[in-house]
Amino acid sequence: MMVNESAIRYKQSRLMIQLLLASEALFFAALIIAFVYFRNLSMDWSESSKHLQVERTGFFSIFLFASSGTIALWSNALRKGKDKLALIYLAITIVFGAVFLFGQATEYLNLFSEEVTIDKDIFGSAFFTLTGFHAFHVFVGLIILIVTWMLCRIFGYGVGNEQIPPGMLVAEWYWHFVDVVWIFVFFFVYLKPLI
Repeated sequence: MMVNESAIRYKQSRLMIQLLLASEALFFAALIIAFVYFRNLSMDWSESSKHLQVERTGFFSIFLFASSGTIALWSNALRKGKDKLALIYLAITIVFGAVFLFGQATEYLNLFSEEVTIDKDIFGSAFFTLTGFHAFHVFVGLIILIVTWMLCRIFGYGVGNEQIPPGMLVAEWYWHFVDVVWIFVFFFVYLKPLI
């Protein structure tokens, strides 16, 4: 009986992606737990945190959440061999991710203008560490998506395959991951203090 080597490699690649995302999930869980712990411990937390703009961040978060839908549409179009439609969905995903990052950058600038910085107090340290690492992961995700778009556009990579190639699976799963992480970050950083 002949073993299908490509099927074995595909399963191994999926496992490696899952292990990577599991380790990243533990990393973010630790950051969120630390954030909540320090919020409960600190006396001067509310003074700095009052400068957060929940509604504005919520607005920009909608773009990140919507990008999870557009990347799912991308992979579906890719599997069906609809390469032009797949490219459009992937481009929309990239734009939505960039809009979210723009929102994060402008929030940081607003906080800096209010003299809330990473070294001002425990809130600044916890906030900028948690949201900064998330923003970095979104930035890396955008680079992965741009490279993926170029591979699809220039070389037709992955088009019409019933199974998305592992490299493209990384792009899709990683993007869903940063979306899911943001749900928790947004809840614990922006919404939980209001409840």
